[in-house]
Amino acid sequence: MAFSNELRTTFQQELSNIQQAGIFKEERIIHAPQSSEIDVVFPAGSEKKHVLNLCANNYLGLSSHPEVVKAAHEGLDSRGYGMSSVRFICGTQDIHKELERKLTKFLGTEDTILFPSCMDANAGVFEAILTEQDIMIADRLVHASIVDGMRLCKAQQDTFKHSDMDHLEKKLQLHQDKRSRMIITDGAFSMDGDLARMDKIVELAEKYNSMVFIDDSHASGFIGKTGRGTHEHFGVVGKIDVITTTLGKALGGASGGCVSGRKEIVELCRQKARPYLFSNTIPPVVVAAANKVLDIITSTTERRDKLEKNTQFWRKGLTEAGFIIKEGETPIVPVMLFNAKLSQDFSKDLYYEGIYVVGFFFPVVPKGQARIRTQLSAAHEMHQLQKALKAFIKIGKKYDILHKTKEEIIEKYGL
Repeated sequence: MAFSNELRTTFQQELSNIQQAGIFKEERIIHAPQSSEIDVVFPAGSEKKHVLNLCANNYLGLSSHPEVVKAAHEGLDSRGYGMSSVRFICGTQDIHKELERKLTKFLGTEDTILFPSCMDANAGVFEAILTEQDIMIADRLVHASIVDGMRLCKAQQDTFKHSDMDHLEKKLQLHQDKRSRMIITDGAFSMDGDLARMDKIVELAEKYNSMVFIDDSHASGFIGKTGRGTHEHFGVVGKIDVITTTLGKALGGASGGCVSGRKEIVELCRQKARPYLFSNTIPPVVVAAANKVLDIITSTTERRDKLEKNTQFWRKGLTEAGFIIKEGETPIVPVMLFNAKLSQDFSKDLYYEGIYVVGFFFPVVPKGQARIRTQLSAAHEMHQLQKALKAFIKIGKKYDILHKTKEEIIEKYGL
């Protein structure tokens, strides 16, 4: 038998080591629709607990919005459950093309192609358009899905220090001999919550004749005055060559992603991108709901405006309470704890206070950078955030980390 007892013992020991290190990841089981408050069973076998949800990507609170749910039902009734096919065979419906048109208009690009997820979009786009004569120059903190997509591509690879424009310029100068250069970055970085300096990146791209790629998954729908994304925030709409983003966060929270940008790039993805050619299309029920989401967020900025206010309150409250947070302006607000076990213990204590958050640690973030990543939503009301802040302060006092420096916390708990 290939899976021998010796191999089983090896795997068991590895899992035991993870548990003993206090970094074992346990899933929380949710018994409710995604919302600002949910019913959770944790640990397994315990009773359900009603908690405030502060760690979902449901930025605009649309995951269970009545109009979105209604649109999903209508899509199910009118277009069926699944397509049982890839796009180029018999997997394209009129509503898929409608969604692509809406996304193109919303993002301010030339064309858009849907993928089963943004991870699939990132897995397919580089291989479809770049060759071994080209160079990909990526911010060192890009999302794992971008890293994986770059690995699948034959183009040469290089990196620049996170948001360091001087370093990026040196790399662009170094690679002027390549057929083409592509600068690759997240729009909003999912772990730290900061924004890529898209105005400076575009300026360098124009100076050194380079393409620009951004994954705007944690920005689409709420960053920028009308929620178009990081490129709107920095005033460079129309100057980004490739935008990938997801329907699985602010834009409804289900599944699906896209590549949007120059029409030639989109068409090459349609002809060559493997996740597009060999994966079933997004189900009609999801597409119908996503179409409704685009209608909602283009008709009013009420939700992104509320999210902005919630974010400002939360960032100010945590800072004044004495927590160390990552600076920024996005609704991704990491509370830095540095020690992996501390992040686990802190999150468990908050759970028993009725606040649902998760500790993040290596390999999700670098070693010594453990944190609790809080995420705000337009679904949160002010009284909920006030309750959450009180709970954070209570647990912060328990572990004696308020108004402490990074060095003092590390000295007390280690890395």
